[in-house]
Amino acid sequence: MNFFAAMPEIFILCMASLILVIDAFSSQRYRAMTYMLVQFTLAVAFVITVPQFKDYFSPVVTFSGNYILDDLAVTSKLFIYLFSMFAFAYAREYIQARKIAHSEYYLLGLFSVLGMSIMASADSFLTIYLGLELLSLSLYAMVAMNKESSAATEAAMKYFVLGALASGMLLYGISMFYGVTGTVQLDAVAHALQSRQDIVVVVALVFVLAGLIFKFGAVPFHMWVPDVYEGASTPTTLFIASAPKVAAFAITVRILVQALPSLHINWEPILIVVSILSMFLGNLLAIAQTNLKRMLAYSSIAHIGYTLLGILAGPSSSQGYSSAMFYISTYVLVAAGAFAIITIMSRDGVEFDKLDDYRGLNARNPWLAFMMLLLLFSMAGVPPTVGFFAKLGLLEALVQANLVWLAVLALIFALVGAYYYLRVVMLMYFEEPVESVLNTPILVSSDMMVAISLNGAAALLLGLLPSFFIDLCRISMG
Repeated sequence: MNFFAAMPEIFILCMASLILVIDAFSSQRYRAMTYMLVQFTLAVAFVITVPQFKDYFSPVVTFSGNYILDDLAVTSKLFIYLFSMFAFAYAREYIQARKIAHSEYYLLGLFSVLGMSIMASADSFLTIYLGLELLSLSLYAMVAMNKESSAATEAAMKYFVLGALASGMLLYGISMFYGVTGTVQLDAVAHALQSRQDIVVVVALVFVLAGLIFKFGAVPFHMWVPDVYEGASTPTTLFIASAPKVAAFAITVRILVQALPSLHINWEPILIVVSILSMFLGNLLAIAQTNLKRMLAYSSIAHIGYTLLGILAGPSSSQGYSSAMFYISTYVLVAAGAFAIITIMSRDGVEFDKLDDYRGLNARNPWLAFMMLLLLFSMAGVPPTVGFFAKLGLLEALVQANLVWLAVLALIFALVGAYYYLRVVMLMYFEEPVESVLNTPILVSSDMMVAISLNGAAALLLGLLPSFFIDLCRISMG
Protein backbone atom coordinates (compact mmCIF):
# COMPACT_ATOMS: atom_id res chain seq x y z
CA MET A 1 0.00 0.00 0.00
CA ASN A 2 1.66 3.22 -1.19
CA PHE A 3 -0.38 5.84 0.64
CA PHE A 4 1.89 8.67 -0.54
CA ALA A 5 0.90 7.99 -4.16
CA ALA A 6 -2.76 8.56 -3.25
CA MET A 7 -2.10 11.52 -0.96
CA PRO A 8 -4.22 14.03 -3.01
CA GLU A 9 -7.31 11.79 -2.76
CA ILE A 10 -6.71 11.03 0.91
CA PHE A 11 -6.34 14.74 1.70
CA ILE A 12 -9.49 15.69 -0.25
CA LEU A 13 -11.53 12.97 1.46
CA CYS A 14 -10.33 13.97 4.94
CA MET A 15 -10.97 17.65 4.28
CA ALA A 16 -14.41 17.00 2.76
CA SER A 17 -15.40 15.03 5.87
CA LEU A 18 -13.98 17.73 8.16
CA ILE A 19 -15.70 20.58 6.27
CA LEU A 20 -18.98 18.63 6.40
CA VAL A 21 -18.77 18.40 10.20
CA ILE A 22 -17.68 22.04 10.59
CA ASP A 23 -20.53 23.24 8.40
CA ALA A 24 -23.11 21.15 10.28
CA PHE A 25 -22.16 22.70 13.63
CA SER A 26 -21.54 26.27 12.42
CA SER A 27 -24.04 29.08 12.75
CA GLN A 28 -25.43 30.66 9.61
CA ARG A 29 -23.11 33.67 9.78
CA TYR A 30 -19.98 31.46 9.65
CA ARG A 31 -21.08 29.19 6.82
CA ALA A 32 -19.41 31.43 4.25
CA MET A 33 -16.10 29.91 5.31
CA THR A 34 -17.14 26.62 3.66
CA TYR A 35 -16.23 28.18 0.32
CA MET A 36 -12.81 29.24 1.61
CA LEU A 37 -12.11 25.80 3.06
CA VAL A 38 -13.09 24.06 -0.18
CA GLN A 39 -10.83 26.36 -2.21
CA PHE A 40 -8.04 25.80 0.31
CA THR A 41 -8.50 22.04 -0.08
CA LEU A 42 -8.22 22.22 -3.87
CA ALA A 43 -5.18 24.50 -3.69
CA VAL A 44 -3.35 22.16 -1.29
CA ALA A 45 -4.31 19.12 -3.40
CA PHE A 46 -2.82 20.91 -6.41
CA VAL A 47 0.40 21.63 -4.50
CA ILE A 48 0.61 18.00 -3.31
CA THR A 49 0.15 16.72 -6.86
CA VAL A 50 2.77 18.90 -8.60
CA PRO A 51 5.86 17.16 -7.08
CA GLN A 52 4.51 13.76 -8.14
CA PHE A 53 5.74 14.54 -11.64
CA LYS A 54 9.38 14.27 -10.57
CA ASP A 55 8.94 11.93 -7.58
CA TYR A 56 7.59 9.06 -9.70
CA PHE A 57 9.49 8.63 -12.96
CA SER A 58 7.84 5.30 -13.72
CA PRO A 59 4.19 4.37 -13.10
CA VAL A 60 3.40 3.27 -9.55
CA VAL A 61 0.65 0.66 -9.18
CA THR A 62 -0.69 0.15 -5.67
CA PHE A 63 -3.78 -0.80 -3.63
CA SER A 64 -3.82 -4.35 -5.03
CA GLY A 65 -3.55 -3.14 -8.61
CA ASN A 66 -6.57 -0.82 -8.42
CA TYR A 67 -4.69 2.51 -8.37
CA ILE A 68 -2.00 3.85 -10.68
CA LEU A 69 0.09 7.00 -10.51
CA ASP A 70 1.54 7.95 -13.86
CA ASP A 71 1.94 11.07 -15.99
CA LEU A 72 -1.64 10.87 -17.32
CA ALA A 73 -3.03 10.70 -13.78
CA VAL A 74 -0.92 13.60 -12.48
CA THR A 75 -1.67 15.88 -15.45
CA SER A 76 -5.40 15.10 -15.37
CA LYS A 77 -5.59 15.82 -11.64
CA LEU A 78 -3.80 19.15 -12.03
CA PHE A 79 -6.31 20.19 -14.70
CA ILE A 80 -9.24 18.94 -12.60
CA TYR A 81 -8.19 20.84 -9.48
CA LEU A 82 -7.40 24.04 -11.39
CA PHE A 83 -10.65 24.10 -13.40
CA SER A 84 -12.70 23.24 -10.30
CA MET A 85 -11.16 26.15 -8.37
CA PHE A 86 -12.16 28.53 -11.16
CA ALA A 87 -15.66 27.01 -11.35
CA PHE A 88 -16.26 27.51 -7.62
CA ALA A 89 -14.89 31.06 -7.78
CA TYR A 90 -17.27 31.95 -10.59
CA ALA A 91 -20.20 30.38 -8.71
CA ARG A 92 -19.84 32.27 -5.45
CA GLU A 93 -21.71 35.52 -6.18
CA TYR A 94 -24.43 33.81 -8.24
CA ILE A 95 -25.22 31.33 -5.46
CA GLN A 96 -25.29 34.03 -2.80
CA ALA A 97 -27.61 36.24 -4.87
CA ARG A 98 -30.14 33.42 -5.46
CA LYS A 99 -29.91 32.02 -1.91
CA ILE A 100 -29.01 28.55 -3.14
CA ALA A 101 -27.67 26.31 -0.35
CA HIS A 102 -24.06 27.27 -0.93
CA SER A 103 -22.46 24.97 1.66
CA GLU A 104 -24.08 21.91 0.12
CA TYR A 105 -23.12 23.10 -3.38
CA TYR A 106 -19.42 23.38 -2.58
CA LEU A 107 -19.33 20.13 -0.59
CA LEU A 108 -21.04 18.20 -3.39
CA GLY A 109 -18.60 19.79 -5.79
CA LEU A 110 -15.67 18.69 -3.62
CA PHE A 111 -16.94 15.10 -3.50
CA SER A 112 -17.34 15.14 -7.27
CA VAL A 113 -13.71 16.36 -7.56
CA LEU A 114 -12.71 13.38 -5.41
CA GLY A 115 -14.58 11.09 -7.82
CA MET A 116 -12.80 12.66 -10.80
CA SER A 117 -9.43 12.30 -9.08
CA ILE A 118 -10.10 8.60 -8.47
CA MET A 119 -11.10 8.17 -12.11
CA ALA A 120 -7.82 9.73 -13.27
CA SER A 121 -5.78 7.21 -11.26
CA ALA A 122 -8.03 4.18 -11.76
CA ASP A 123 -6.20 1.01 -12.83
CA SER A 124 -9.16 -1.36 -12.68
CA PHE A 125 -12.74 -1.37 -13.91
CA LEU A 126 -13.90 -1.41 -10.29
CA THR A 127 -12.06 1.82 -9.39
CA ILE A 128 -13.26 3.48 -12.59
CA TYR A 129 -16.87 2.65 -11.72
CA LEU A 130 -16.56 3.81 -8.10
CA GLY A 131 -15.04 7.14 -9.13
CA LEU A 132 -17.61 7.60 -11.89
CA GLU A 133 -20.55 6.99 -9.56
CA LEU A 134 -19.17 9.34 -6.90
CA LEU A 135 -18.92 12.03 -9.58
CA SER A 136 -22.33 11.29 -11.13
CA LEU A 137 -24.34 11.20 -7.89
CA SER A 138 -22.84 14.52 -6.81
CA LEU A 139 -23.67 16.12 -10.17
CA TYR A 140 -27.30 14.89 -10.06
CA ALA A 141 -27.76 16.63 -6.71
CA MET A 142 -25.99 19.81 -7.87
CA VAL A 143 -28.30 20.12 -10.89
CA ALA A 144 -31.38 19.81 -8.65
CA MET A 145 -30.19 22.25 -5.95
CA ASN A 146 -32.15 25.24 -7.26
CA LYS A 147 -35.43 23.88 -5.87
CA GLU A 148 -37.44 26.93 -6.91
CA SER A 149 -36.71 26.27 -10.59
CA SER A 150 -38.95 23.72 -12.32
CA ALA A 151 -36.47 23.62 -15.23
CA ALA A 152 -33.67 22.56 -12.85
CA THR A 153 -35.84 19.82 -11.34
CA GLU A 154 -36.78 18.53 -14.77
CA ALA A 155 -33.14 18.61 -15.92
CA ALA A 156 -32.03 16.72 -12.79
CA MET A 157 -34.64 13.99 -13.36
CA LYS A 158 -33.62 13.55 -17.00
CA TYR A 159 -29.95 13.50 -16.06
CA PHE A 160 -30.54 11.01 -13.24
CA VAL A 161 -32.68 8.55 -15.23
CA LEU A 162 -30.46 8.59 -18.32
CA GLY A 163 -27.31 8.54 -16.18
CA ALA A 164 -28.56 5.48 -14.27
CA LEU A 165 -29.24 3.74 -17.60
CA ALA A 166 -25.73 4.58 -18.86
CA SER A 167 -24.14 3.40 -15.59
CA GLY A 168 -26.06 0.14 -15.86
CA MET A 169 -24.84 -0.39 -19.41
CA LEU A 170 -21.24 0.34 -18.41
CA LEU A 171 -21.46 -2.01 -15.42
CA TYR A 172 -23.01 -4.75 -17.57
CA GLY A 173 -20.15 -4.46 -20.05
CA ILE A 174 -17.60 -4.57 -17.21
CA SER A 175 -19.27 -7.69 -15.77
CA MET A 176 -19.03 -9.41 -19.17
CA PHE A 177 -15.32 -8.58 -19.40
CA TYR A 178 -14.88 -9.98 -15.90
CA GLY A 179 -16.73 -13.14 -16.89
CA VAL A 180 -14.47 -13.60 -19.91
CA THR A 181 -11.11 -12.69 -18.33
CA GLY A 182 -11.63 -13.40 -14.61
CA THR A 183 -10.15 -10.03 -13.61
CA VAL A 184 -11.05 -6.33 -13.46
CA GLN A 185 -7.49 -4.96 -13.55
CA LEU A 186 -6.87 -3.14 -16.83
CA ASP A 187 -3.46 -4.62 -17.69
CA ALA A 188 -4.61 -8.14 -16.82
CA VAL A 189 -7.72 -7.67 -18.99
CA ALA A 190 -5.52 -6.49 -21.88
CA HIS A 191 -3.28 -9.56 -21.51
CA ALA A 192 -6.23 -11.99 -21.34
CA LEU A 193 -7.96 -10.50 -24.40
CA GLN A 194 -4.89 -10.94 -26.61
CA SER A 195 -5.79 -14.60 -27.01
CA ARG A 196 -9.59 -14.24 -27.01
CA GLN A 197 -11.71 -12.54 -29.66
CA ASP A 198 -15.35 -13.66 -29.78
CA ILE A 199 -18.87 -12.27 -29.87
CA VAL A 200 -19.10 -11.96 -26.06
CA VAL A 201 -16.07 -9.67 -26.00
CA VAL A 202 -17.50 -7.50 -28.78
CA VAL A 203 -20.87 -7.20 -27.00
CA ALA A 204 -19.07 -6.23 -23.77
CA LEU A 205 -17.12 -3.59 -25.72
CA VAL A 206 -20.35 -2.13 -27.12
CA PHE A 207 -21.89 -1.79 -23.63
CA VAL A 208 -18.75 -0.21 -22.16
CA LEU A 209 -18.49 2.24 -25.08
CA ALA A 210 -22.15 3.19 -24.64
CA GLY A 211 -21.49 4.14 -21.01
CA LEU A 212 -18.39 6.15 -21.92
CA ILE A 213 -20.11 7.95 -24.81
CA PHE A 214 -22.95 8.99 -22.48
CA LYS A 215 -20.54 10.44 -19.92
CA PHE A 216 -18.84 12.37 -22.71
CA GLY A 217 -22.20 13.58 -24.05
CA ALA A 218 -21.52 12.43 -27.61
CA VAL A 219 -24.04 11.28 -30.23
CA PRO A 220 -26.15 9.12 -29.97
CA PHE A 221 -26.25 9.51 -26.15
CA HIS A 222 -26.32 13.30 -26.21
CA MET A 223 -30.01 13.87 -25.39
CA TRP A 224 -29.34 15.01 -21.83
CA VAL A 225 -26.71 17.63 -22.67
CA PRO A 226 -28.80 20.59 -23.96
CA ASP A 227 -31.59 20.06 -21.40
CA VAL A 228 -29.21 19.81 -18.44
CA TYR A 229 -27.05 22.71 -19.60
CA GLU A 230 -30.11 24.94 -19.99
CA GLY A 231 -32.10 23.77 -16.95
CA ALA A 232 -29.32 23.72 -14.35
CA SER A 233 -28.13 26.90 -12.69
CA THR A 234 -25.35 28.49 -14.74
CA PRO A 235 -22.56 27.76 -12.19
CA THR A 236 -23.59 24.09 -12.19
CA THR A 237 -23.57 24.07 -15.98
CA LEU A 238 -20.12 25.65 -15.88
CA PHE A 239 -18.88 22.93 -13.52
CA ILE A 240 -20.38 20.07 -15.59
CA ALA A 241 -18.85 21.52 -18.77
CA SER A 242 -15.34 21.76 -17.32
CA ALA A 243 -13.45 19.31 -15.09
CA PRO A 244 -15.66 16.20 -15.67
CA LYS A 245 -14.71 16.29 -19.37
CA VAL A 246 -11.04 15.82 -18.41
CA ALA A 247 -11.91 12.89 -16.13
CA ALA A 248 -14.06 11.29 -18.86
CA PHE A 249 -11.16 11.60 -21.29
CA ALA A 250 -8.80 9.96 -18.77
CA ILE A 251 -10.98 6.88 -18.23
CA THR A 252 -11.66 6.58 -21.98
CA VAL A 253 -7.90 6.40 -22.61
CA ARG A 254 -7.49 3.97 -19.70
CA ILE A 255 -10.16 1.62 -21.04
CA LEU A 256 -9.60 1.79 -24.80
CA VAL A 257 -5.82 2.21 -24.90
CA GLN A 258 -4.68 0.43 -21.74
CA ALA A 259 -7.28 -2.35 -21.33
CA LEU A 260 -8.62 -2.96 -24.85
CA PRO A 261 -5.79 -2.33 -27.36
CA SER A 262 -6.38 -5.77 -28.91
CA LEU A 263 -9.97 -4.68 -29.75
CA HIS A 264 -8.77 -1.63 -31.67
CA ILE A 265 -10.13 -3.03 -34.91
CA ASN A 266 -13.59 -3.25 -33.24
CA TRP A 267 -13.77 0.09 -31.43
CA GLU A 268 -12.19 2.19 -34.18
CA PRO A 269 -15.20 2.09 -36.59
CA ILE A 270 -17.58 2.79 -33.70
CA LEU A 271 -15.62 5.88 -32.67
CA ILE A 272 -15.42 7.05 -36.29
CA VAL A 273 -19.22 6.99 -36.59
CA VAL A 274 -19.70 8.61 -33.16
CA SER A 275 -17.19 11.40 -33.87
CA ILE A 276 -18.65 12.20 -37.31
CA LEU A 277 -22.23 12.25 -36.01
CA SER A 278 -21.21 14.36 -33.00
CA MET A 279 -19.46 16.95 -35.16
CA PHE A 280 -22.30 17.01 -37.69
CA LEU A 281 -25.31 17.15 -35.35
CA GLY A 282 -23.58 19.28 -32.72
CA ASN A 283 -22.64 22.03 -35.18
CA LEU A 284 -25.88 21.81 -37.17
CA LEU A 285 -28.23 22.00 -34.18
CA ALA A 286 -26.18 24.76 -32.52
CA ILE A 287 -26.97 27.03 -35.47
CA ALA A 288 -30.71 26.82 -34.75
CA GLN A 289 -30.46 27.82 -31.07
CA THR A 290 -31.56 31.16 -29.64
CA ASN A 291 -30.45 30.28 -26.10
CA LEU A 292 -26.72 30.73 -25.54
CA LYS A 293 -26.47 27.89 -23.00
CA ARG A 294 -28.16 25.46 -25.40
CA MET A 295 -25.92 26.68 -28.21
CA LEU A 296 -22.82 26.01 -26.10
CA ALA A 297 -24.28 22.62 -25.12
CA TYR A 298 -24.59 21.54 -28.75
CA SER A 299 -21.15 22.96 -29.49
CA SER A 300 -19.74 20.84 -26.64
CA ILE A 301 -21.12 17.75 -28.40
CA ALA A 302 -19.23 18.79 -31.53
CA HIS A 303 -16.02 19.40 -29.54
CA ILE A 304 -16.25 15.92 -28.01
CA GLY A 305 -16.40 14.61 -31.59
CA TYR A 306 -13.13 16.41 -32.33
CA THR A 307 -11.54 14.96 -29.18
CA LEU A 308 -12.47 11.43 -30.22
CA LEU A 309 -10.60 12.03 -33.50
CA GLY A 310 -7.37 12.32 -31.52
CA ILE A 311 -8.05 8.99 -29.78
CA LEU A 312 -8.73 7.45 -33.21
CA ALA A 313 -5.41 8.74 -34.54
CA GLY A 314 -3.50 7.63 -31.43
CA PRO A 315 -2.56 4.05 -32.44
CA SER A 316 -1.06 5.23 -35.77
CA SER A 317 0.20 8.71 -34.88
CA SER A 318 2.88 9.74 -32.41
CA GLN A 319 0.84 12.79 -31.33
CA GLY A 320 -2.74 11.45 -31.51
CA TYR A 321 -3.40 10.98 -27.80
CA SER A 322 -1.46 14.10 -26.76
CA SER A 323 -3.35 16.24 -29.31
CA ALA A 324 -6.65 14.87 -27.95
CA MET A 325 -5.66 15.78 -24.40
CA PHE A 326 -4.47 19.22 -25.51
CA TYR A 327 -7.78 19.75 -27.31
CA ILE A 328 -10.09 18.70 -24.47
CA SER A 329 -8.15 20.69 -21.84
CA THR A 330 -8.10 23.87 -23.93
CA TYR A 331 -11.78 23.47 -24.80
CA VAL A 332 -12.64 23.13 -21.10
CA LEU A 333 -10.63 26.28 -20.38
CA VAL A 334 -12.55 28.43 -22.88
CA ALA A 335 -15.96 26.82 -22.25
CA ALA A 336 -15.64 27.58 -18.54
CA GLY A 337 -14.91 31.20 -19.41
CA ALA A 338 -17.94 31.48 -21.69
CA PHE A 339 -20.29 30.11 -19.03
CA ALA A 340 -18.61 32.35 -16.46
CA ILE A 341 -19.58 35.42 -18.50
CA ILE A 342 -23.19 34.21 -18.56
CA THR A 343 -22.94 33.82 -14.77
CA ILE A 344 -21.54 37.33 -14.35
CA MET A 345 -24.23 38.84 -16.59
CA SER A 346 -27.10 37.13 -14.74
CA ARG A 347 -28.41 39.55 -12.12
CA ASP A 348 -31.48 40.05 -9.93
CA GLY A 349 -32.86 36.60 -10.67
CA VAL A 350 -32.73 37.14 -14.44
CA GLU A 351 -30.70 34.72 -16.55
CA PHE A 352 -28.91 36.50 -19.39
CA ASP A 353 -28.74 33.37 -21.51
CA LYS A 354 -30.57 34.46 -24.67
CA LEU A 355 -28.60 35.54 -27.71
CA ASP A 356 -30.57 38.81 -27.82
CA ASP A 357 -29.29 39.64 -24.33
CA TYR A 358 -25.81 40.03 -25.83
CA ARG A 359 -26.78 42.58 -28.48
CA GLY A 360 -24.57 45.63 -28.10
CA LEU A 361 -22.59 44.17 -25.19
CA ASN A 362 -19.53 46.09 -26.38
CA ALA A 363 -21.35 49.37 -25.77
CA ARG A 364 -22.38 48.31 -22.26
CA ASN A 365 -19.16 46.64 -21.08
CA PRO A 366 -16.28 46.59 -23.61
CA TRP A 367 -14.00 44.43 -21.46
CA LEU A 368 -16.55 41.63 -21.01
CA ALA A 369 -17.31 41.75 -24.72
CA PHE A 370 -13.60 41.45 -25.55
CA MET A 371 -13.18 38.48 -23.19
CA MET A 372 -16.19 36.78 -24.77
CA LEU A 373 -14.73 37.47 -28.22
CA LEU A 374 -11.44 35.77 -27.28
CA LEU A 375 -13.22 32.74 -25.86
CA LEU A 376 -15.56 32.36 -28.85
CA PHE A 377 -12.68 32.80 -31.28
CA SER A 378 -10.83 30.01 -29.49
CA MET A 379 -13.85 27.69 -29.73
CA ALA A 380 -14.13 28.50 -33.43
CA GLY A 381 -10.41 27.86 -33.97
CA VAL A 382 -9.49 31.38 -35.06
CA PRO A 383 -5.76 32.24 -34.78
CA PRO A 384 -3.93 33.30 -32.69
CA THR A 385 -6.08 31.78 -29.93
CA VAL A 386 -5.29 28.39 -28.40
CA GLY A 387 -8.25 26.74 -30.13
CA PHE A 388 -6.55 27.18 -33.49
CA PHE A 389 -3.48 25.20 -32.41
CA ALA A 390 -5.68 22.56 -30.76
CA LYS A 391 -7.54 21.94 -34.03
CA LEU A 392 -4.31 22.12 -36.03
CA GLY A 393 -2.73 19.44 -33.82
CA LEU A 394 -5.72 17.14 -34.30
CA LEU A 395 -5.68 17.57 -38.07
CA GLU A 396 -1.94 16.89 -38.18
CA ALA A 397 -2.39 13.71 -36.11
CA LEU A 398 -5.16 12.51 -38.45
CA VAL A 399 -2.95 13.08 -41.51
CA GLN A 400 -0.09 11.18 -39.83
CA ALA A 401 -2.51 8.30 -39.16
CA ASN A 402 -3.54 8.23 -42.86
CA LEU A 403 -7.05 9.40 -41.97
CA VAL A 404 -6.97 12.34 -44.36
CA TRP A 405 -10.66 12.02 -45.21
CA LEU A 406 -11.53 12.44 -41.51
CA ALA A 407 -9.28 15.50 -41.32
CA VAL A 408 -11.12 17.02 -44.31
CA LEU A 409 -14.51 16.32 -42.69
CA ALA A 410 -13.34 17.84 -39.40
CA LEU A 411 -12.18 20.96 -41.25
CA ILE A 412 -15.55 21.31 -43.01
CA PHE A 413 -17.45 20.93 -39.73
CA ALA A 414 -15.13 23.50 -38.10
CA LEU A 415 -16.08 26.00 -40.80
CA VAL A 416 -19.77 25.30 -40.15
CA GLY A 417 -19.22 25.77 -36.41
CA ALA A 418 -17.49 29.09 -36.92
CA TYR A 419 -20.81 30.56 -38.09
CA TYR A 420 -22.69 30.41 -34.80
CA TYR A 421 -19.69 31.61 -32.78
CA LEU A 422 -19.14 34.60 -35.05
CA ARG A 423 -22.87 35.33 -34.94
CA VAL A 424 -22.55 36.06 -31.21
CA VAL A 425 -19.54 38.30 -31.90
CA MET A 426 -21.58 40.17 -34.52
CA LEU A 427 -24.41 40.68 -32.01
CA MET A 428 -22.01 42.03 -29.39
CA TYR A 429 -20.18 44.47 -31.67
CA PHE A 430 -22.51 45.39 -34.55
CA GLU A 431 -26.01 45.38 -33.04
CA GLU A 432 -27.78 47.83 -30.76
CA PRO A 433 -28.81 46.67 -27.26
CA VAL A 434 -32.47 45.67 -26.87
CA GLU A 435 -34.69 48.12 -24.99
CA SER A 436 -35.12 45.89 -21.92
CA VAL A 437 -31.39 45.83 -21.10
CA LEU A 438 -30.28 49.16 -22.58
CA ASN A 439 -30.12 50.98 -19.24
CA THR A 440 -29.29 47.95 -17.08
CA PRO A 441 -25.77 48.34 -15.68
CA ILE A 442 -23.39 45.38 -15.75
CA LEU A 443 -21.73 45.36 -12.35
CA VAL A 444 -18.70 43.10 -12.11
CA SER A 445 -16.83 42.66 -8.85
CA SER A 446 -13.06 42.96 -8.86
CA ASP A 447 -12.40 39.27 -8.12
CA MET A 448 -14.75 38.20 -10.93
CA MET A 449 -13.05 40.64 -13.28
CA VAL A 450 -9.62 39.21 -12.39
CA ALA A 451 -10.83 35.62 -12.84
CA ILE A 452 -12.44 36.19 -16.25
CA SER A 453 -9.46 38.27 -17.38
CA LEU A 454 -7.12 35.40 -16.50
CA ASN A 455 -9.38 33.03 -18.38
CA GLY A 456 -9.48 35.16 -21.50
CA ALA A 457 -5.77 35.92 -21.33
CA ALA A 458 -5.00 32.20 -21.09
CA ALA A 459 -6.97 31.56 -24.29
CA LEU A 460 -4.80 34.14 -26.07
CA LEU A 461 -1.39 33.54 -24.44
CA LEU A 462 -1.59 29.76 -24.80
CA GLY A 463 -2.23 30.40 -28.49
CA LEU A 464 0.77 32.71 -28.80
CA LEU A 465 3.02 30.45 -26.67
CA PRO A 466 1.52 26.94 -26.87
CA SER A 467 4.72 24.90 -26.67
CA PHE A 468 4.76 24.42 -22.87
CA PHE A 469 1.15 23.21 -22.77
CA ILE A 470 1.67 20.94 -25.81
CA ASP A 471 4.81 19.44 -24.23
CA LEU A 472 2.95 18.85 -20.97
CA CYS A 473 0.23 16.91 -22.80
CA ARG A 474 2.84 15.00 -24.81
CA ILE A 475 4.68 13.95 -21.63
CA SER A 476 1.44 12.90 -19.92
CA MET A 477 0.45 10.69 -22.86
CA GLY A 478 3.98 9.36 -23.41
